[in-house]
Amino acid sequence: MKKADIKIYRERLIDLRARLRGDVNQMADAALKKSRTEANGDLSSMPIHMADIGSDNFEQEFTISLMESEEGTLDQIEASLERIEDGTYGQCEECGARIPKTRLNAIPYANLCVKCAAREEQGY
Repeated sequence: MKKADIKIYRERLIDLRARLRGDVNQMADAALKKSRTEANGDLSSMPIHMADIGSDNFEQEFTISLMESEEGTLDQIEASLERIEDGTYGQCEECGARIPKTRLNAIPYANLCVKCAAREEQGY
C-alpha cells in the first residue's frame, strides 16, 4: 500500500478513535455517574415506582453493553494502528491477502479480507 494511502487510513483511525473515546466517556458519565433524580430532573426525593427502577436499570445495562461494544472497536483500532507501524496494515491476518480498499474505506480497522471475515462469521 502506498504511503499516501497509509497516511489517510492512519488519520481516519485516529479520528475514529478520538470520537469513540468521547462517546464512551459520555455514555459512562450518563449511565454511571448520575442518579435518577439528576438524569430525569426530578426535584423530589420521594420513592419512585418499581417500573421506573426497572426502566432505569435496563437503560443502564443497555448503555454498558454499548460501551463494551465500542471498547472492542477501540481495541481493533489500536491493533490497526499497530499494524500500520509494523507495515502489515491492509493485509488479511488469516490468509495474508490484500484487503480491498473498498473494505478498508468502510471499516478502516478491518483485519480480515471479505472471504476470511465471511468464514469467521459462519464459524469455520
